[in-house]
Amino acid sequence: MGRVSRYFIFLALLAMGKYAAAQQITDTVLTLQQCLDIGIKNNLMIKQTEAQMEATRIYWQQARENLLPSFNGDASQSFSQGRSLNPFTNGYLEQPITSGNYGLNGSLILSGGLTLQNSIRQTALAYQAGKMDLEQAKNTLTLNLIIAYLQVLSSEDQLEQAKTQLAVSEKQMERADVLNKEGAAPPQTFYDIKGQLAADKVSLITARNAVTGNKLNLLQMLNVPYNNSIRFQRQATDAVTGNYGETAQQIYNLALNNFALVKSGTLKRQSAEKGLKVAKGTLLPTLSLSGGLNTNYSSAAQRSLFVNETVAATGDFIETPAGRQPVYTMKSNYIGQDIGFVDQFRNNYSTNVRVGLRVPILNGFQNRNRIALAKLTLQTARDNEQANQVQLKVNIDQAYANMGAAFERYQLLQAQTEAFTESFRIAEARFNAGASTSVDFLVVKGKLDQTLINLINARYDYLIRTRILDYYQGKLAL
Repeated sequence: MGRVSRYFIFLALLAMGKYAAAQQITDTVLTLQQCLDIGIKNNLMIKQTEAQMEATRIYWQQARENLLPSFNGDASQSFSQGRSLNPFTNGYLEQPITSGNYGLNGSLILSGGLTLQNSIRQTALAYQAGKMDLEQAKNTLTLNLIIAYLQVLSSEDQLEQAKTQLAVSEKQMERADVLNKEGAAPPQTFYDIKGQLAADKVSLITARNAVTGNKLNLLQMLNVPYNNSIRFQRQATDAVTGNYGETAQQIYNLALNNFALVKSGTLKRQSAEKGLKVAKGTLLPTLSLSGGLNTNYSSAAQRSLFVNETVAATGDFIETPAGRQPVYTMKSNYIGQDIGFVDQFRNNYSTNVRVGLRVPILNGFQNRNRIALAKLTLQTARDNEQANQVQLKVNIDQAYANMGAAFERYQLLQAQTEAFTESFRIAEARFNAGASTSVDFLVVKGKLDQTLINLINARYDYLIRTRILDYYQGKLAL
């Protein structure tokens, strides 16, 4: 096989591989659950909320570990030259000195106005509030994704309706073209139908753009690149019963116990209450226990060593068993001998144990100001908790009213669609029989087309309203 033949075979296989890959992308269908999983995984706000929650967990962990005793080791080494103080004799030396200090120290808070214990409770509640904030962020994103998903399906249904409208106009255009060529119908009829065909084509383009825009919006919420080949699985959207099951007051009562934002507000208020106790605890005395083990070394440390030295004869003699011997004068010389590092490290250690009581008297009014700030934080938390509950009641009442209005609108549009469908059937039959003008026919067709579009909007609007009420109860159903 020649080189050229192998080259063309390689190109053919490469093209087939690309075609297969493109086909696989084209056949990609995402379910609603997959969209929710991808959105929660990729959403930057969710990631930021997770990071904030993790920070509160670390604060809680640190608050618990503050109950443990502190234990530290320290070592220092210094070198001095010139006239310096001998740390062992307290005399001055004119020589270089190398010294070091080494120690192990520990301390434990025995009592401190329960600030450590209340700090643990405060940070634990803040961590639980962080969990609720994360759940709230996920629920809000879930609701927005469900709404965006339904908007895609709604626009796709409207696109199908636009195709149906265009097909009817194309069928009428074929008939009008034949009649116009045969002179069996007025030219006005031909141009009326032709104008309607153009209008339906514009509606088709608008509907396609709406599908593209809604898909783009959903994929942006998923934080993934836009791909026109991606499709979304159809949901069962025909169940418009109007019987939600709970009243607005029942939904509100459930939301007070289940809605993550309300839980978060309550936990933050409770955390602020513990924070006030922590601040008040700083006014009380603190009892602590501490101890340490220390040793040191210095090159100036020496052993005392004396050596006797003969200086001169005195001229006197003494009688000894060995005979008469001369008397000499003697001098005792001091010779210092350095003590080694190991010996000093072992022999110079000392221990200490201390019980301390710290009584705050005047610290620039810092503790008093901490209490004042803690009270403001608590009041803000209480206001936010109450505001969340009040706004929740308003939102639920509004959402429930919107759901009821959407269902009534849907029912009326259903009746209107049935009436206009029958009207269109009669108008089409009369027009085809030449018993009515094109204007009459197009008026009836326009009414039916608009009603069908409105019915699609009303159906999805009702479904979105029910999802919003599910969201407030913490039971978003897929």
